[in-house]
Amino acid sequence: MNKSDLVDRIAKDAKITKVQADAAINSSISAITGALKKGQKVTVVGFGTFSVSRRKARTGRNPRTGAPIKIPARRVPKFSAGSDLKKAVG
Repeated sequence: MNKSDLVDRIAKDAKITKVQADAAINSSISAITGALKKGQKVTVVGFGTFSVSRRKARTGRNPRTGAPIKIPARRVPKFSAGSDLKKAVG
């Protein structure tokens, strides 16, 4: 399922236009992204939790030459599935 499929599904289920459904999805993604940029957690009960995780700096290897390279520390998004989602999938 891609974004346009999701827009179609939400528009049909919520009985709204595709433009409204697209705006709702974009707003949700924007809100989640904004919260993660601030380092906050976003929890959707039953679905899951979006959070930010830190990766430490480390030394990696260039796969072509085998030369060591330094990989800097950085923040990465993380998603943990909620219990209802786990039950539905499993």
